[in-house]
Amino acid sequence: MFRFLPLYMLLSFAMMACASANVVSIAPEEYLDWLEELKEEMVDKGISQKTIDEVYAVDYYHPKPAAVKNDRKQMEFVLRSDEYLNRVVSKIRVEKGQKYYRELKPFWQKLAQSYNVSGEYLTAFWGIETNFGTNFGGYNVIDALTEMSYDKRRAKFFRGELYQALKIVDGGHIDFREMQGSWAGAMGHFQFMPSTFNAYAIDFDGNKQIDIWKSFDDAAASAANYLTKIGWQKNLPWGMEVRLPWNFDYARADREKPLTVAEWNKIGVRRLNGRRINLPDEVRVSIIIPEGRRGHAYLITDNFHKIMQWNHSENYALAVGLLADYVKSGRKWQHVKTGSFLRLNSKDIEKIQKFINKQGLAKLQEDGKLGMNTRRAIKKLQKKAHLPQDGYPDYQLLNKINNYDPKIGFHIPVPVRKLHKAK
Repeated sequence: MFRFLPLYMLLSFAMMACASANVVSIAPEEYLDWLEELKEEMVDKGISQKTIDEVYAVDYYHPKPAAVKNDRKQMEFVLRSDEYLNRVVSKIRVEKGQKYYRELKPFWQKLAQSYNVSGEYLTAFWGIETNFGTNFGGYNVIDALTEMSYDKRRAKFFRGELYQALKIVDGGHIDFREMQGSWAGAMGHFQFMPSTFNAYAIDFDGNKQIDIWKSFDDAAASAANYLTKIGWQKNLPWGMEVRLPWNFDYARADREKPLTVAEWNKIGVRRLNGRRINLPDEVRVSIIIPEGRRGHAYLITDNFHKIMQWNHSENYALAVGLLADYVKSGRKWQHVKTGSFLRLNSKDIEKIQKFINKQGLAKLQEDGKLGMNTRRAIKKLQKKAHLPQDGYPDYQLLNKINNYDPKIGFHIPVPVRKLHKAK
């Protein structure tokens, strides 16, 4: 099968190989104390002292850690949905995906005999995660996870992933110098997190070694195994773009508020061609509107939720689903139409989050990111402000907040009339 070893990986390996225990660290005492405590914890959890000594002979301290910087600007949560889809599901990626799908069809069929996942979805995951094996991330996984474990924002999560990564090294699956991945520690062709590797990665090529970096067979089969184990349904699509009726209640648009296909059909939700939704009546599905009432609407199935277990972003899951559709159908790429509306910037969204918290409508992290919790809280705020409850933070909502009067709420004040004396 395919074998890829990009130039940046070779350069990274060379740099890591030059590191030694004699490197003089510029790390502050606080970091060095933290690192000693971390190493002791890992040994207590079962990682061998030999592995710890070898791995941490390298100085991983960075005054301005790149991994942390990337964590603050994930494009899945920064770009508008249409912008993200046009960037990720590009013309070039669609054409490459269709080419690889055709070339790998016998392999996909072989996988499908053991797992419930069709080849178009695995092709889509592969294309979006590593651009079909050409970009594994450019970070040393131990380095990146050590950085992220020291950062306070999600330290507990990344500390756990660091332990899982050390288990992989300790188990002899790969030399830590060759353990390349993303800033978040995701690895190989399909960007498995270390914990996912330990739970679901398999030796499919039969060489008695699990290698998701150099063995495409192992990587793809591991991805299929993961999706199957979390409940992927082979004959169920991810969803589809739909049209909503003119009187649609936008409060219903929430991936955690499913109705049956029969119920959505009765409400008047239709496919883009105007026909009824062509899924069994009893299947429970949801509606999402990533850019609010002025943007695209999508009907999503349980498989969409499974994609989101891979990456907790609606934009990401939409990209996988749409790319899979292109790959299987072979149709030509089309630009996702963008609306004329504007999304608020992160500072404005942070302002809305602070207002929501102050109103007691939710307890949001004031980070300027438009996650699901923020969108649900915005719906509550929109209801209070007498606006359509689409969960989309626009300038109409921001203007309401800017003119909010604690005494009368969002109501418009009655103008004071001047009394004129009779002549």
